[in-house]
Amino acid sequence: MRDERRQVLNRLKRIEGQIKGIVKMIEEENSCADVLMQVAAVRAAVNSVGTVIFETHFRQCLEKAIREEKNPDFINEVMSMLGKYIK
Repeated sequence: MRDERRQVLNRLKRIEGQIKGIVKMIEEENSCADVLMQVAAVRAAVNSVGTVIFETHFRQCLEKAIREEKNPDFINEVMSMLGKYIK
């Protein structure tokens, strides 16, 4: 868990750096094509982080549901979270 958390935080810090780079690009009036390419890279990175977080949560909830035999609660929670994530 701690290793996954550290990996997520490192990815988010890289994304933060990418965002700052985009701000600088706009301030320096770089081409729209270059800015959009960086925006696409940030979007992909954010989606990747979201997927890691979702997978981690799913795994933890599944393990807890199996231990506590709360399968209906688990399914409802995961379906709700998945619906919010893919919007």
